[in-house]
Amino acid sequence: MNEQMLLDAINQKMPFGKYTGRKLLELPEPYLVWFHSKGFPQGKLGEQLALMYEIKLNGLEEMLEPLLDTARR
Repeated sequence: MNEQMLLDAINQKMPFGKYTGRKLLELPEPYLVWFHSKGFPQGKLGEQLALMYEIKLNGLEEMLEPLLDTARR
């Protein structure tokens, strides 16, 4: 994984469901745990959600929060 892939993942907006429009890094951990138990979607979005699950599971989201605005600059 490279830096741009990480930036893309944390700044990707959720395209469907209860949290439509929310950036993936901002999704609640229980929602990601639910996806983990049911299965992540296929493709890039599923890979990004799985990454967010791992980030939240390991308590790394605070370290990445300053990067949320990077994609807008």
